[in-house]
Amino acid sequence: MAAPGLAHLSDGVTVLVRNQGSDSVLFGVSAALVFQIFSATNSSPQTTEIFAKDRSATLMKWVRRGLWTSLAFMGVMAWRTKSLWPVFGGGAAGASMWWMYYIATRDGGGAKAKA
Repeated sequence: MAAPGLAHLSDGVTVLVRNQGSDSVLFGVSAALVFQIFSATNSSPQTTEIFAKDRSATLMKWVRRGLWTSLAFMGVMAWRTKSLWPVFGGGAAGASMWWMYYIATRDGGGAKAKA
């Protein structure tokens, strides 16, 4: 017997059953994807704060690129699953990351951060 929310297919593959917790999985996967994209395109908010005075425009440029890349991946996930949960999870993570980098740029004495 499969665990709640899971189904065993005849070929031995186990899959999530629609509306049985799959929305929470989509939320988490999308959020993790955004955090990974930011890791690939940006340094840490702490490092951003250290260098903000001299390089705030460049640092925030990469934050914006991370957000656009994240939006593209979230869009594909939402389209393929016909669910908004990837947008909710990724959107929450993206907003959180933007906020951290904005605060780091502001507190580091850089020029006014661009959204």
